[in-house]
Amino acid sequence: MTVYLVGAGPGDPGLLTRRGEALLRRAEVVVYDRLVHPELLALAPPGALLVDAGKRPGEAHRQAWISEQLVAHGRRGALVVRLKGGDPYVLGRGGEEVEALQAAGVPVEVVPGVTSAVAGPELAGVPVTHRGLATSVTVVTGHVGEPSTPGGVDWSALAAAGGTLVVLMGVER
Repeated sequence: MTVYLVGAGPGDPGLLTRRGEALLRRAEVVVYDRLVHPELLALAPPGALLVDAGKRPGEAHRQAWISEQLVAHGRRGALVVRLKGGDPYVLGRGGEEVEALQAAGVPVEVVPGVTSAVAGPELAGVPVTHRGLATSVTVVTGHVGEPSTPGGVDWSALAAAGGTLVVLMGVER
């Protein structure tokens, strides 16, 4: 069986894709993030195992445990849905989870979700691109170190690039 990394969207249950809903309705195991709306978990069949993988800020060590859960359930042949807030590949560590599953020989498929990087501003009435104002959009995490740190954000370069800058996970910074 396959492990599906499904983007749950930016919080509104109505923004889950039809493919994501169809998979949730068949899931035997749902490994979900803390940002997933509770209504989405109700789509899983009665008896499905619901695994709370909700990391709190500062719990980076938990990622290895999440990958282990996906591999273990995938290896036993369960239909697993890894339900992730937003889109699995937009600052969601989906790439790491796919790598772990592939390394373990477990089939995996990514089901894109609506990312909050675009949906958040749109729902607030702010287009991320607009002719004559912003011809590009840059999405960046506010959750990493300084420019001198490997993977750090070079805020000066981003400011010089122009366009719209969307900062995700930037509350602390």
